[in-house]
Order: sequence, then C-alpha cells, then structure tokens
Amino acid sequence: MKNIIFVLVAIISLQLSAQKDNGNKHHNKKMPKLSNLSVEDIADLQTKKMTLHLDLNKSQQEEIKKINLENAKMRKSMMEMRKAKKENGDSQILTQEERLKMIHVKLDHKIALKAKMKKVLNEEQYAKWQESQTKRNRKKRVLKKRKPNGKHGQNDRKARKSGHGR
Repeated sequence: MKNIIFVLVAIISLQLSAQKDNGNKHHNKKMPKLSNLSVEDIADLQTKKMTLHLDLNKSQQEEIKKINLENAKMRKSMMEMRKAKKENGDSQILTQEERLKMIHVKLDHKIALKAKMKKVLNEEQYAKWQESQTKRNRKKRVLKKRKPNGKHGQNDRKARKSGHGR
C-alpha cells in the first residue's frame, strides 16, 4: 500500500513539474526582447555577431553596420505597420495581388542585400555568410510548419510514424 502511494505521489509531482515548463525552454527572461531595442542597438548587435562569425575588419564592420541599420529600420517600420493594422482591426486577408506584391518586395530586398554583402565581404566571408543564411532559412521553414502552439501538425505526426519525416 505504501509503495502504491509513493508511486502515485512521484507521478503527480512529475506531472506538475512537466507542466510548469510551458514550452519556453529557449526564452531567457533576463534577455531583453529585440523588439524593445532601438534600431541602432539591433544593428550594432547584429554587426558584432557578424564580426565574430565572419572575422570582419574595421572598414567591413562600418559598411555592414550601415546595411544592418537600414534593414533594422525597414523591419521596425514593417512591424509597426502590422501592429497598427492589427489594433485598428484592418488585419484582413490579403488578396492574391497584394500577397504577390509583398513577395516581390521581399525578394527584391533579398537580392539587393546579397549584392551589398558581396561588395563588402571577401569570397570566403561571403560563402560563410550565405551558408549561415541558408541554415537560418531552414530553421524558419521548420518553425513555420509547426502550429502556433508549438506542437506538430497532423501531417508531421503521420510522417514520423511512417519513418518518412525529418
């Protein structure tokens, strides 16, 4: 009888500790959200990360910081526009033409960014940067496939069971 009670208490305590996690393993509460930082701070952080990753010299750091600042300003303004639309209740579904226009703008920006990076970086650094971008895009695609609550979709479960997934 004592063993059964002990096992039940152990199971309940495990259950409670598992529920406390809430799926925020990677979220550090001490780190500030990037959305709360100024565009200059974001650009500075990105430039420093790239300097460490690509071993940039001083002139490259200055050019990359300009590029990062421009990108951060654009992202911040887009984020504020989306937030304003959401607050006003204008977050309606885009038409196919609007969606196509957004995709064209995004791709044009990526092409321009690649050209700028190719000018600033040497061949080895550029190859390393491209590799990091493809890894980053792969991560985004994997996260996009997941549902908003962090769980896998129905198709992912079927694929894992059959052995064809990931």
